Formats: sequence, C-alpha cells, structure tokens
Amino acid sequence: MNHKVDSSESQILEDEIVELERKLQDAKSRLKARSNGTAISAPPAKVLQSNGPLAPSSHHFLLLLADSALPLGSFAFSSGLESYLAHTRPASSFPAFMKLSLSSIASTTLPFVLAAHRNPAYLIELDDTLDAAMMCTVGRRASVAQGRALLSIWDRSLSSASPPGVSLADIQVLKEFTILLRSASPTVSSDLPTASAHLGPLFGAIAHILDMSLGQTAYVFMLSHVKALLSAAVRASIFGPYHAQKVLASVEVQEGIQEVIKREWDTKIDDAGQSVPVMDLWVGRHEMLYSRIFNS
Repeated sequence: MNHKVDSSESQILEDEIVELERKLQDAKSRLKARSNGTAISAPPAKVLQSNGPLAPSSHHFLLLLADSALPLGSFAFSSGLESYLAHTRPASSFPAFMKLSLSSIASTTLPFVLAAHRNPAYLIELDDTLDAAMMCTVGRRASVAQGRALLSIWDRSLSSASPPGVSLADIQVLKEFTILLRSASPTVSSDLPTASAHLGPLFGAIAHILDMSLGQTAYVFMLSHVKALLSAAVRASIFGPYHAQKVLASVEVQEGIQEVIKREWDTKIDDAGQSVPVMDLWVGRHEMLYSRIFNS
C-alpha cells in the first residue's frame, strides 16, 4: 500500500514539473518575441498562495466544479440506485450499493478522466474509445447527457473566465470538439456519430484547462458521483438530508474515494472496464420498471 501511495505522489510531482516546464517555455517564447520587436501583452499574473486570505485561482474553479448546483442534470439520474432498490428489496443496503457504484465508475470512467487531464489533445479519441467501451445503453445516455451539459457550461460560462496563462492549444481542442459535435447528423442512423461528449473525458480536459491538479480532478469527479447518489437516495426516501450529509462527511466515503483513485491511478484506457458486472444489469433494467422517478 505504501508503494502505491509513493507512486501516486511521484506521479503528481511529475505532472507539476511538466506544467512548470510548459509555463517556462511560454515565458521564453514571449521574451524572444519581445526581443525581436513583436509586441505581446503578457497575461496578468496568477494569484499566488500566501499566508493571507487569497487562494490560487485553481481552488476557485475546484469549488465551482464540486458544487452540487452545477447544472449537469445529474439529479435526473440515480446511477442504477432506483433499479437496485426495486430488484433487491428487502435486502437493499445503500452503503453496499455506494461501494459497488464507486468501484464501477472508477474502473470504467476514471481512467478516461485522468487521461484527458494528462493530455487534453486526445479528447476526441478518448471520447470515441469510451463510447465504444460502454456496453450499457442506459448508462451511455446518462454519460452523454451530463457530458453535453458540462460542455454547454464551458461554452456559456467558464470559457470567458478561464485562468490567465491557460494554453490556447487546449482551449482550441474544446472548440474543435464542440464544432465536431454540432456537425454530427442525428438523422443518419447508418453512420456512427463523430462525437458523443461523454462526461469523463470532458471533465478531465476542462479541469486541466482550469488549472486543477490531477489529484484534485480525480477526487472532485468521484466526490461528485457520491453526491449524486446521495441526492438520489434522499429523493427515493431511503433517508433524510441530514443523514445524507453524515454519510458524505464520513471517513468511509473519504477512504473509499481515495482507495479507488489509487487503484485506477495508473490504469490505461485499454485496461478500463466494468469491475461490477451486476451494475450494468441494474442500470440497464431501470427502463423496465413499471414506475420510476429517475431517467436511469
């Protein structure tokens, strides 16, 4: 276990070094252009962490992406919880389901989040690969719906407020992805879609552009999944909002998130896959329920 922790910390340090080297190259390019007589307006300096009340801008965007009020539409989905309750009562156990759901989302989607953060230039390829690997149609629709909502949030709200010094090449990747998505023709059923806009890869790419670290991105993504599950549990009358906050603040949730992140930290996208096969059955059979309050 200590070896895995050391490996994760080393990877985080390596990612920070890569980012610092990129910023150094940008500064050298501006200095060279200025020496050649080309006028370049340097971006405003970032707010640096200090002993005062100011925090890095990345923390600001971290809190925005972690906010339950972020309009992703996740409230419409239960990630299989409603179907699980219908098929397992009276033996239903929310803690057991949450543990299985965390493992499932980590093994199927988290590697794509991490890969998109490490290299946003591969966003289109990552989106296409995840779409091909996702076997459950109902789960695919939920992923695409939330991914397209996140892309709309970026276009309408976050793109104009991105932190200074952000890579223009990374922003261009999102612009090209948006154009590709809009050019896809939904009326031609015989053609494969050019882009799907799954939540995982888009979340990783946008978090990278907003200067969130790889570790922060992974934790916020998994925590958001837990919050969505708890929101669904409250509306399904499993327990009340106070108990939901108690579960969210528990050591079990914190350790559970950290455990799956460490497990999938070095997982390649070719090795990503469903670690809880029954989860696809619960999610897939949700459409067959006689009555339901969630889309999936």
